[in-house]
Amino acid sequence: MTALHASPACDAGAVDRGVLLRLRIEYTVALVGCIALAVWHIDEIRWPAFVALFAAIDVVGFLPGALAQRGRSEAVSAVYHALYNVTHSLAFGAAVALAWSLLLGFEWALLAIPLHLLGDRAVFGNLFKRPGTRFT
Repeated sequence: MTALHASPACDAGAVDRGVLLRLRIEYTVALVGCIALAVWHIDEIRWPAFVALFAAIDVVGFLPGALAQRGRSEAVSAVYHALYNVTHSLAFGAAVALAWSLLLGFEWALLAIPLHLLGDRAVFGNLFKRPGTRFT
C-alpha cells in the first residue's frame, strides 16, 4: 500500500483517491517552489527563527493530540483535532507570516511555514483531521 492509499483522509472516505493525488501533485509543485526559494536565499535565512517556526506548528498542533491519543483506542477530544487543523492551515500560516512581517519585518526564515505545511501535504498526504476519529 502506498502512502497515497494509507492517507487517513482517504481511508475515512473524506477525499476521493484521484482528488487526493491531484492535490498532492499541486502541493508538491508549491513545495518545490518554496525549496527553490530557500536554496536561492540560503545565506539570508536566520536558522534559529526557521527552526522555531517549523517546529512550532507541530509542537502546538500535533504533539498535544498525539500524546493524548497514546495508549487510547477511542478518539481524543475534538479540541486536539481543532488545534491541529488551525495550526496546519495555510490561511493560519499566512496570517502568522503576515503578523511576523508587520511586527518584526519580513525574513526568509518565514519559508519554514509553507515548507512544513506543504511538506505534510505533498510528502505524507496529510490533510485536516476529522473530529471523532483517532488522532494519528
